Amino acid sequence: MDNEVEVLEFDIGLGGGEGEYDDDDGGGIDEEELGVATGGGEIYLPEGDLLDLEPCEGMEFESEEAAKAFYNSYARRVGFSTRVSSSRRSRRDGAIIQRQFVCAKEGFRNLNEKRTKDREIKRPRTITRVGCKASLSVKMQDSGKWIVSGFVREHNHELVPPDQVHCLRSHRQISGAAKTLIDTLQAAGMGPRRIMSALIKEYGGISKVGFTEVDCRNYMRNNRLRSLEGDIQLVLDYLRQMHAENPNFFYAVQGDEDQSITNVFWADPKARMNYTFFGDTVTFDTTYRSNRYRLPFAPFTGVNHHGQPVLFGCAFLINESEASFVWLFKTWLMAMSGRPPVSITTDHDSVIRSAIIQVFPETRHRFCKWHIFKKCQEKLSHIFLQYPNFEAEFHKCVNLTESTEEFESCWSTLVDKYDLRDHEWLQAIYSSCRQWVPVYLRDTFFAEMSITQRSDSMNSYFDGYINASTNLSQFFKLYEKALESRNEKEVRADYDTMNTLPVLRTPSPMEKQASELYTRKIFMRFQEELVGTLTLMASKADDDGEVITYHVAKYGEDHKGYCVKFNVLEMKATCSCQMFEFSGLLCRHVLAVFRVTNVLTLPSHYILKRWTRNAKSNVILEEHACDVYTYYLESHIVRYNTLRHEAFKFVDEGARSAETYDVAMDALQEAAKRVSQGMQNEGKIPINNGKVRSHVLNDESHANYTSGCQEESLSQHMSKDDLDKNIRKLMNELECANRKCEIYRSNLLSVLKAVEDHKLELSVKVENIKISMKDGI
Repeated sequence: MDNEVEVLEFDIGLGGGEGEYDDDDGGGIDEEELGVATGGGEIYLPEGDLLDLEPCEGMEFESEEAAKAFYNSYARRVGFSTRVSSSRRSRRDGAIIQRQFVCAKEGFRNLNEKRTKDREIKRPRTITRVGCKASLSVKMQDSGKWIVSGFVREHNHELVPPDQVHCLRSHRQISGAAKTLIDTLQAAGMGPRRIMSALIKEYGGISKVGFTEVDCRNYMRNNRLRSLEGDIQLVLDYLRQMHAENPNFFYAVQGDEDQSITNVFWADPKARMNYTFFGDTVTFDTTYRSNRYRLPFAPFTGVNHHGQPVLFGCAFLINESEASFVWLFKTWLMAMSGRPPVSITTDHDSVIRSAIIQVFPETRHRFCKWHIFKKCQEKLSHIFLQYPNFEAEFHKCVNLTESTEEFESCWSTLVDKYDLRDHEWLQAIYSSCRQWVPVYLRDTFFAEMSITQRSDSMNSYFDGYINASTNLSQFFKLYEKALESRNEKEVRADYDTMNTLPVLRTPSPMEKQASELYTRKIFMRFQEELVGTLTLMASKADDDGEVITYHVAKYGEDHKGYCVKFNVLEMKATCSCQMFEFSGLLCRHVLAVFRVTNVLTLPSHYILKRWTRNAKSNVILEEHACDVYTYYLESHIVRYNTLRHEAFKFVDEGARSAETYDVAMDALQEAAKRVSQGMQNEGKIPINNGKVRSHVLNDESHANYTSGCQEESLSQHMSKDDLDKNIRKLMNELECANRKCEIYRSNLLSVLKAVEDHKLELSVKVENIKISMKDGI
C-alpha cells in the first residue's frame, strides 16, 4: 500500500463533510453565516458497545464514514467538536486511503492575505483555533476495512459540559424526524422560534433536540430557496407575458456569476405613471422579509392625493446583500425615468442605508418609526413589564418634543430614570436618531398628516392579501387582487370628492376655497387646522421691516406657543412646527396669523397640486386665478398689507418728536386729499407732474412713452395739458385691454378646469361600470 501513496492533500471541513467551513463551534463565530451540517446522504452512527468505547490504535471499522461517526460520537461524549483535517489518495486510482479526524481547535487560523487585502472585513470572526493536538488517524487495509493508526487523547483547552454539547458544530445534526416536523410546521406558517419551542417540548429539552435555533432558521431558509428556485420560472413567465401585452410594463432580472437568478424587479405602467404624480416621497417596504411572512418580497409604495397607499414597483430579493440593494435601487430609478424622490422611508437596516447613500445621495432617508417602536417592545420587554409607564414616556419623548434640545434632554432623563444608558440596542437607535425621530425630520416632505401616529402609507400595500403561507405559485393571483382593491378604493374616493359636498364649519372664504381644491380626505384634515385657529391667539413679537414675527398660542398657555414668521410683501409664512414642510398642508398657527392679517384665501404657493382633486391632471391650473373674486381678494389683501406695513413705519418715525409729528400730520392730511381725489377719479389714471403712477403701465409702453417724450419736435408742438390728455387716453385704452385680457384668461382657465372635471367624472363612471361588470360576472 505504501508504494501506492504519492499524493497528499488537505481537506478542511466541518461536521464530517468535505469542503465545509473551517471554523467550528460556538466560540463567538457568527452562527448565522455557518448553517447546520444537515448533509444530503446517510448519517452513520456507531452501534452496540462502540458507543462507550474510547478510541485506540488497532480498532477496525467497516468504512471511513463509520470511523468518522465513531470519533464524532466519542467527541460528543467528551465535549469537543471534530472536523476532517487531511487525507491521502492512491496514486493508482485516486481513492482516499487515509484520513485524519481532529479536534476543531486543531492548528491556527491561516489568514488568506490575497483574499482579504483588497477588502475590509466588517465582522471578523473570533479566533477559535488554539493548536490542539487531539486527533484520530485511520487508514484503509487491503481487505477494505479501516483501522485506527494513531490516536491523541489530550486537549490543550477546556472541554464543553454535556448541557452545551449541542451547540458544537459537528454535533448539530437535524435528524430526519426533526426535518419532517420542521417542514410541516413551516408549511403551516410558523416561524423558527415557535418551531424550536415545539421541538424542545417534543424532545424534552434543547440539549436533546440536537441543534440550535440558528440551524432551524438556516434549514428553513434553504427550504424556501429551494422552493423559490422551482417557482422562479413562473415569475419570469408572468413578467414576460405582461411585457408582451404592454411594452410599458418594466421588469429586470439580476444574475450572479453563474447566471442564476438572484433578484427580480417589475413595475407596471400604472405604477410608473403614479410615480410621476406622487413620487415625491417613497416607502421601501421590507416587512415581508421578516419572520411574519418569510417571503423575500419588497414593494415600493407612496401616497396618492387621497392619502391612500399607491404602488411604484415590486421586487423579489432572493439575495439580500448590499450589492443586490444597489442593483435594485438603480433599476427602480431607471424605471421611474431617473427622477429620485425627495424622501424615502425604509426599515432600520444598515445594509439598506448604505445602498441608499450610494444610489440616492440627495434623498432624505428615514427609518420607519413604527418599526422601531415595534422592535422596542421586543428588545425592552422586561422594562415594559416592570414599568407600565415607560412606553408612554418613550412615545412622548420621541413624538412630542418640539426641539432637538428638548429631545436630547428628555432622552437623557429617560435612560437615566430606567437605568438604560448602557443598553446596546437603545444606544444604537439613539445614534441614528436623526433618521427616525420626528423633530429632526420635519423640514422634509414625507406626505404625512400626523407626526405622532403611524401614516396610512406605512401600512403595507399588500396587507390582507399576502400572508405567512403564501408561495410564489399563489402570489400573482393575490397580487392582482390587491391591485384591483386599491384601484377600486381610489375610484370611490374620486367619486366622493366629485359628487358630494363637504359641510363647511366656518364662513371663511379660505375654507370654501379649500373645499373646492382639495380631495375630500385632505380637505377634512385642512378643516381641522382651520377650525383649530379659533382657540389660538396670535400676538406680534417683532417687526424687522420685512418680516413680522408672531407668537401663537392657546389662551392662557403662552409657554406652549409657536413662532410664526410672516413676510407681508411675499405672502409667505413659516412656523416653528414645520407642518407644511413635513405634510404639505398649512398648520393652524400660520392660519391664525393669516386670520389676524386679513389673508382671506390660501396663497397659491401653499396649495400643493399633489393634494388637489386635479393632482393627476396634465393641465397646470393656478386654481385661485380661475375665480375672479378670489383673484380680487388676493390683490386687495396684498395692497392692504403693503399700505399698512408702510403706514406703521411712518407712524413710528413721525411720533419720535414734536417736530416730526407736525411734519407727519401735514403729510397725512395731504395724502388724505390725494386719496380722496383718487377715489373720485377711480377708473382714471392719476397723474402727478406729467408722470404716470399706475402699476398697469408695462415696461414696453413706458419705454415707448419715454422715448417719445424725448422727441424735441413733439414737446415743442404739444402743450403740457395736451400731453397729459393724450397719455390719459392711451392709458385708459391700455387699462381696458388689460381688463379684457384678464376676463379672457379667467374664462379660458374656467373652460380648461371644466374640461378636466368632466374628464375625471367620465373616468370615474367608466371605472364604476367596469367594477359592476366584474361583480356581475
